[in-house]
Amino acid sequence: MRVALLGGSFNPPHLAHQMACLYLLEGRGFERVWLMPCFLHAFDKQLVSFEHRVAMCALLSRPFGGRVVVSEVEQNLAGDKPNRTIDTMQYLDAHHAELEFTLVIGTDILDEVSKWKDFDKLKQKYPILVLKRTGFEPSTNDWDISELAFPQISSSSIRERLGQGEQLSGLVPATVAGYIRQNSLYR
Repeated sequence: MRVALLGGSFNPPHLAHQMACLYLLEGRGFERVWLMPCFLHAFDKQLVSFEHRVAMCALLSRPFGGRVVVSEVEQNLAGDKPNRTIDTMQYLDAHHAELEFTLVIGTDILDEVSKWKDFDKLKQKYPILVLKRTGFEPSTNDWDISELAFPQISSSSIRERLGQGEQLSGLVPATVAGYIRQNSLYR
């Protein structure tokens, strides 16, 4: 079974994440998408609790009828320090040999990969699909890059809007917006 691994902070998850799931399933033929919220961010980003981010990802995944699932593997591997992508991939490979994993990242992340632990090893061993994000063009063509460009919706701009009391219409799924309101997140 072909599985797309879409990791990130998901702080909060938004409509571009949901669009990416649809694209991966219907446009790229993956049988499953696993959303993998990071437990502790490797670059010290401040995050709401892992439990809240997992719950919001579960709400985002509902419309896909089980084809998009939320993996808590990062919490299981991390302990008290940030987990690294190469460690996650090696763990998943060892424990799910029957699955064919592809790591999915956005063009906005390409400038950061040089900071990742063993990124060259990661790129050699695992297929990586890069999703185009409006406003972020890759500097080289030696990647498998999506045909579509996804809208420039960012979790940081959503948090900023929430801090200013603005609405989230058109940025996050309605269920996620409801969860954020109900739990008074990002205020």
